[in-house]
Amino acid sequence: MTDNARVIRDLLVGLPMPIVLIGKDSRIIFANEAATREFRVDENRLFGIFFRQPDLVKAIDRALNNEQSEPETIVLRRGQLDASFAVSIRRIGLGALCAFEDITSLERADQMRRDFVANVSHELRTPLTSLLGFIETLRGAARDDPAARDRFLGIMVKEAERMNRLVGDLLQLSKVESEERNRPLSEVDLAALIRNASETLRPIAEAAHVKILTNGIDHTCKVFAASDQMTQVFTNLIENAIKYGSPAGSAVTVNLEQEMGPRGQQVRICVADTGQGIEEQHIPRLTERFYRVDEHRSRQMGGTGLGLAIVKHIVSKHRGRLVIESERGKGSKFTVILPLE
Repeated sequence: MTDNARVIRDLLVGLPMPIVLIGKDSRIIFANEAATREFRVDENRLFGIFFRQPDLVKAIDRALNNEQSEPETIVLRRGQLDASFAVSIRRIGLGALCAFEDITSLERADQMRRDFVANVSHELRTPLTSLLGFIETLRGAARDDPAARDRFLGIMVKEAERMNRLVGDLLQLSKVESEERNRPLSEVDLAALIRNASETLRPIAEAAHVKILTNGIDHTCKVFAASDQMTQVFTNLIENAIKYGSPAGSAVTVNLEQEMGPRGQQVRICVADTGQGIEEQHIPRLTERFYRVDEHRSRQMGGTGLGLAIVKHIVSKHRGRLVIESERGKGSKFTVILPLE
């Protein structure tokens, strides 16, 4: 190894991003620890053994032949996932220096943004199309038909309310995400919040012929939390259990208990139903934005597909965990675990 190569090795060995130096003979002169770990490269072997992407190979060849090489973006397999790297290749005296910048998280964030815009557009397009159709009908054929006019206006009100709920949930989700790092500093009584949420939802439960049973809320249970946000968590979970998880004649059970956790005292709030349950493949995705197990039924019930996403972020803001358990035919249980200290 030449003195220049040793100097370059000393400069590059500590860099956190994968760095590969390829000699004029197309053999790898040096690969730092990050490159060895990421690409399993070996020094003194031809680079084509490890890098087979045609665009990357061409870019390296251009650099070795003293041609200008533009940064390339390549996709490599990382386990079961695709990893994206922006590769900068520059000609130096010893050959071609390749620097790999992992942009996987940026591309995933960009994809999430595109999916979010597409989902919001889809959610708004349906009620807007309905509204426009009914307005056109009311201006024409139904202009002088009182019965049809009243029916159409009733549907228009429901569609407008649906859009209003969606916008409200979007604003709430945005607010919670922006404040997720700010831990609440005021104490609230979780037992009182659960009692209030249960009483508020009791008329809905009675209309569905479902009982709300509560345990452990007779005594004060104070934690540092945002009262309105935790109320939203309990309201969302109990209402979901009533609407989607409880057949007529069944009960929704809400349990509050304190326990010793791995990091000290914690409180566990469980909302359980005895409904049909959720299939296993859906459970990991339930807290994704706009994800629904039964899309048609969710829309009929007035759901926006954002409720559990909001719950997840609120619980995360409170340094807690949301655990979802369900078995087909045996109901579901949503558990919020919060630290007491």
